[in-house]
Amino acid sequence: MATTVIAAFNEFMKDTVNLKKTDTDDARASRDWLIGKINDFEKDGTFPVNHPGIHIAFGSFARRTKIRPLDDIDLMLGLSAESATHTIYSDHITLNSSGENTRLHQYRHTGENTICSVRILNAFKNQLQGVSQYAQAEIRRNQEAVTLNLSSKDWSFDIVPCFISTADAFGKNYYLIPDGKGHWKKTDPRVDRNRVSDINVKNDGNVLNVIRAVKYWQRRPTMPAMSSYLLETMILDYYTNKTNCSKFIDMELQALFNHLGLFVKYSVNDPKGIQGDINTLSMDARQKISDRCYLDAQRAAEARQFERDNDHEKSINKWQEVFGPHFPAYG
Repeated sequence: MATTVIAAFNEFMKDTVNLKKTDTDDARASRDWLIGKINDFEKDGTFPVNHPGIHIAFGSFARRTKIRPLDDIDLMLGLSAESATHTIYSDHITLNSSGENTRLHQYRHTGENTICSVRILNAFKNQLQGVSQYAQAEIRRNQEAVTLNLSSKDWSFDIVPCFISTADAFGKNYYLIPDGKGHWKKTDPRVDRNRVSDINVKNDGNVLNVIRAVKYWQRRPTMPAMSSYLLETMILDYYTNKTNCSKFIDMELQALFNHLGLFVKYSVNDPKGIQGDINTLSMDARQKISDRCYLDAQRAAEARQFERDNDHEKSINKWQEVFGPHFPAYG
């Protein structure tokens, strides 16, 4: 219950959208403990050699754009390439063993000299099953990660093995992760992490809350869903050249909804410069999302006008139309 729009948004973000600090602290401690255990896997003499210097957290939890519930935490665990080389093809990357004296050599594709990402994933899965604290955990391998579902926690870990390339002619390097087909592909979560941090800092630290609020908005079953990463990318595109994001979220939403309503119809380039167009939505989904954006931009305009008229009850009621029944009621 709130009697002003500011109070309503503050309550909404604190009690409904943003992660609880206790959960965040607990998750980070759990993550760090897990990394420590994985660093010990190589002691068995056959597990790939670890490269802790390139371990990196990625995903929305690492970028601080995660909203409730805290259901997954993404980790990339670095491995030593042991002088292996890689070859880039049009649709995949191969990692080529440097010789039979390396541990990676035993993880090759049958009859080939290339390292099989599925075998690496299975090595992680098998080792995790031997950790006594995870005896009741559910561990499964999907195409690109090992998912560790903890019976004692609300969240799971998606663990992605990775290597890092040597610098190219331009001084750039990148991570190699499983491509879901036994080979490898490029990524670089450092770009995403630095981008959101830089844009947020330029806007006095106010962009993160806007991202989280809009992620909550798009989760409602009022339109087709887009990926969290696509939505976040479009919001960051909007703020890239701005420095005046308000600390009052409601003041940002009309213009932002209008931006999303337009640009969801077009290509959205991967900010890492790796994947190309990341907007894989159908034309029908794009249109429905666009329509919803414009509708809620109009509602945001009406809510702002009610607030300027000092009618906080009508304004809060209008924001409930945008965000749903969990937005605080007036009173």
